[in-house]
Amino acid sequence: MLLVGRPVLALEEWLERAKISEGALFRGIDRWGHLKRRALTPQAVNLILKRRIAQAGLDPKVFSAHGLRSGFLTETARRGIPLPEAMQQSQHRSVQQASRYYNDAERQLGRAARLIV
Repeated sequence: MLLVGRPVLALEEWLERAKISEGALFRGIDRWGHLKRRALTPQAVNLILKRRIAQAGLDPKVFSAHGLRSGFLTETARRGIPLPEAMQQSQHRSVQQASRYYNDAERQLGRAARLIV
């Protein structure tokens, strides 16, 4: 995965502050503020996301960690970014899985969708 711009600065700051030089990027923090060695589970990431969404005043039922990942692919399709390039960022391994998001976006933006008015 290649990151540029503000995400890189945020990641570098996190790595420096957390003193992470190897292993998982996102880890649990115990009640005393100590960083754990093990990675957060996908369920924990989803719960954190939903809590932050609620704090932002949005409905957490509408958002999920998977939704962010699939939404990224849908948006890349809408912007005409080639699927292989998008998959490098999303780290989808299956072209079949990733292309489903592209197919959905193409149907929504395609000429056939605009015929029925």
